Amino acid sequence: MEPVTYPEYLGLDTVLSAQHPRSEEHDEMLFIIVHQVYELWFKQLLHEGRHLSERLEAGDGPRSLHTLKRMLTILKVAVAQVDVIETMTPRQFTGFRARLDTASGFQSAQFRRLEVLLGRRDEGLPRSDPALANDVGRRPVFDSYLRYLEVRHWPVPEEVLHRNPAEPYEGAEGVQQLLLTVYEADGEEAQVAERLVDLDEGLQEWRYRHVKMVERTIGDKPGTGGSSGAGYLRSTLFRPVFPDLWAVRPKL
Repeated sequence: MEPVTYPEYLGLDTVLSAQHPRSEEHDEMLFIIVHQVYELWFKQLLHEGRHLSERLEAGDGPRSLHTLKRMLTILKVAVAQVDVIETMTPRQFTGFRARLDTASGFQSAQFRRLEVLLGRRDEGLPRSDPALANDVGRRPVFDSYLRYLEVRHWPVPEEVLHRNPAEPYEGAEGVQQLLLTVYEADGEEAQVAERLVDLDEGLQEWRYRHVKMVERTIGDKPGTGGSSGAGYLRSTLFRPVFPDLWAVRPKL
């Protein structure tokens, strides 16, 4: 058997031939590559997020903390990538924007799946996607954290522990009372909770940088995929994915 080479192992023939600009504009290549890299990071975040849920439900705090650290680091890289795309001026983007036709980041199936993994359950989700519909029926990350607490003998309310994961969750008073006790004990369980807060904050930071990049580039023009563009993105800001962890902040 021939030894594998660096290009073969990474599939570079496929990766480096996946850029197909639809115009002669110099900056379109940057636009394509930045968004392809985002999709690769979304794939890795999904990979890590599923592993996080598994480790939490096994009661494995150390590996859960390690995985959360990796996810947070990836989010920081994703936020930093906005700086790269902001080197493109509005006029440079306008030079090829029409060639995008109806293509839009709003159509990113992987980002929708990431939102579902973290707890999104609303009517705006495209339920026609079989993979997404399957994800909706799985426990999101915070439910896995509650399982982690239960494995470690914390009295998690039964009605929340065994709730239907496909239903929206806005928080529960019993869970918040439990979290206050967890924080008071100041052990590993509280450390995991704080890293989940970091993850929530990191996602909101990415959303904020993304909306400001869109405002800077196209202002309030409609998005290419039919959304309201920056208006829609602004509506997603400051929506916590782990509401209980934010609700207890004033009482800590």
